[in-house]
Amino acid sequence: MKVDGGIGFGMEPGDAGRLALEQEKLGYDGVWAPETGHDPFIPLALASEHTTTLELGTGIAVAFARNPMNLAMLANDLQILSKGRFLLGLGSQIKPHIEKRFSMPWSHPAPRMREMIMAMRAIWDSWHNGGKLEFRGEFYTHTLMTPFFNPGPSRFGSPKVFLAAVGELMAEVAGEVADGVLVHGFTTERYLKEATMPAIERGFVKSGKKRSEFQVSYPAFIVTGDSDESKEQAATMVRGQIAFYGSTPAYRPVLEMHGWGDLQSELHPLSKAGEWVKMGSLINDEVLETFAVVADIDDVAEKLKERFGGVVDRISFYAPYYLDPDKWQTIVSGLRS
Repeated sequence: MKVDGGIGFGMEPGDAGRLALEQEKLGYDGVWAPETGHDPFIPLALASEHTTTLELGTGIAVAFARNPMNLAMLANDLQILSKGRFLLGLGSQIKPHIEKRFSMPWSHPAPRMREMIMAMRAIWDSWHNGGKLEFRGEFYTHTLMTPFFNPGPSRFGSPKVFLAAVGELMAEVAGEVADGVLVHGFTTERYLKEATMPAIERGFVKSGKKRSEFQVSYPAFIVTGDSDESKEQAATMVRGQIAFYGSTPAYRPVLEMHGWGDLQSELHPLSKAGEWVKMGSLINDEVLETFAVVADIDDVAEKLKERFGGVVDRISFYAPYYLDPDKWQTIVSGLRS
């Protein structure tokens, strides 16, 4: 199981190189850069100059805010800059953000995402193998590639593509056309094993892909600390994050699998009213411990292996609170033992 860190939250883009190097020295296998307050690609370009072994991924880049051609070019350039270490992590986002924040079209996200990834692969093939660009789909058409705009073949090949998925339709697309899946943090062990993985396997059947050719990346909610007070603060922060995701209608199936569908109905109007503290109070201990590993620092690694060993290929820590890096290193070491 690979262990990944992250760069992006609470940093300036210019800090990316230093932060990535620190995580490489600590023994992390990769880092993911989110598209939140900053572009996810620029920090990884800096990180590529300061590291030599660390895999560098967007976690995630908003796919539908872009088009296959500019994504293909960005990813190809970062694959070259990183000498083959780039991972293109894509996500659909949700309709209001695509239409109201990015002013881009929204329609049928799973089929559109499938076609977007296939279009990128057709573009890369035309560059690396010299074939004619001739992609015609329902959502995207790419039929023009002149020598002036063709970067030519790269000895590093095309980057791996990871697709963020919560629903079964998107998970199936990931299994069919992607190299890996970025499981959402709002995914329980049961939902991962009973809903997400079977959907991915249906995608394998369509493409003829083997499980060994695919990576499952999971950002595990962690509640831990080096004192009772710090653990309680961590629990409060994680409850709030679970409540935030739980208020979203698209994530309701996760709650329904556990018989908690009504919780989404309670959380949604509170989110509209900005009642964030009250939302967190609705996440009781049972819900918290289902979504998060709640344990002392020395026990976190073993509990993660119990839940996700044999299913998850890459793991990262979803912890919206501060914990000393040495404490995280204890957990990383435990996962490797």
